[in-house]
Amino acid sequence: MSYLDNIRTFVRVYELGSMSAAGRDLRVSPAVTSARISQLEDHLNVRLFQRTTRNLSPTEQGKAFYSGAVTVLDSVDQAEANVMNLTDTPRGSLFVAAPLGMGRRLLAPNVPDFLAEYSEVGIRLRLSDRTVDLTTEGLDLAFFLGQPEDSNLRIRKITDCRRVLCAAPDYVRRRGTPATGDELVAGGHECLNLRFPGATEFQWMLQTQNGPKRFAVSGRYECDDGDILTDWALSGEGIAMKPVFEVADHLLAGRLVPVAQETPPVPIQMAVLYTHRRHQDPKSRLFMDFMTDRIGRAVKEAEASLP
Repeated sequence: MSYLDNIRTFVRVYELGSMSAAGRDLRVSPAVTSARISQLEDHLNVRLFQRTTRNLSPTEQGKAFYSGAVTVLDSVDQAEANVMNLTDTPRGSLFVAAPLGMGRRLLAPNVPDFLAEYSEVGIRLRLSDRTVDLTTEGLDLAFFLGQPEDSNLRIRKITDCRRVLCAAPDYVRRRGTPATGDELVAGGHECLNLRFPGATEFQWMLQTQNGPKRFAVSGRYECDDGDILTDWALSGEGIAMKPVFEVADHLLAGRLVPVAQETPPVPIQMAVLYTHRRHQDPKSRLFMDFMTDRIGRAVKEAEASLP
C-alpha cells in the first residue's frame, strides 16, 4: 500500500499544485507528503516536480506519469467498489461539498442518521456558497443550487426549490412594499446580494406575465454567505431573495414578510454533481439516495407550510 499511497499523494500534489495543500487534503503532514514524493521519484529514478522556495511545477516526466497514475487509481477505486458491492459493506471517507444554507439545514442534520446506518463510512463535509471544483478539490459529491458550468460532470436532480423575496416588517413600514420587480428597481430598494469571487449572477430573475425577466437590482449590502443576508434582512436592512426552505420559519413567525409577490423569483434547481467514476462507488450512491430522499421531502414540507 505504500507505493499506492505515494501515487495518490503525487496525484493530489499535481492537481493542487502544492505540497502543503495536498497534505491537508490527505490529512498528512507536509513532511510526509514530501517524503512520499521523494520515495516515488527514487523508485522511478526521475524528477517529477521542479521545486523552488515559491513555486512547484511538474516536469515533463511528471506530466507523463500523471495520466497513467490517474488511470491506476481509477482502476483500484473501481476494484474496491466491485468488492464493496459484493460484500454490501461500504467503507471509507466521502468528501462532500454543499452551499452553506443547504448544508446547515438539510445535509448536516441527516449525516448522523446516515453514519449510524453505515458504520464504516466517514463524512468530510465542506460548506461554502462559492462554486467548487470536484476534480481539483478532491470532492466525491457536490450539492448545489442553480445550473452547473461544467457539462462533463453528471447531475442528479433533487427538486426545484421555490424562492421568495422577503424583508422584515420594519423595512416595509419604512420603505413600502413593492408589488413587482419594476417597483423594486424604480423604488431604489435596498437589495441584499449574494456575491463571491467569480460570480456571474448580479441580477434577479423574476417571473412576469411575459415570462422570466432579469431585473438589475441595486443595494449596498453584499456577502458570500447566504445566512448573513438573512440576518441583514431580519435586521430590517433590505430585501433578500431566499429559497423558501431557508426562511420558512421566519415567514411563519412574521419575522420576515414576502414582497414583490406579483413577480416571484424563478425556482432554482437543487441537485448533486458527481463524476462517472464516483458513481461506481457504493457509498457515493448510497449517500446520494439517502440525502435525495431526505432533502427532497424536507424542501417540499417547508414549501407546503406556506401559502
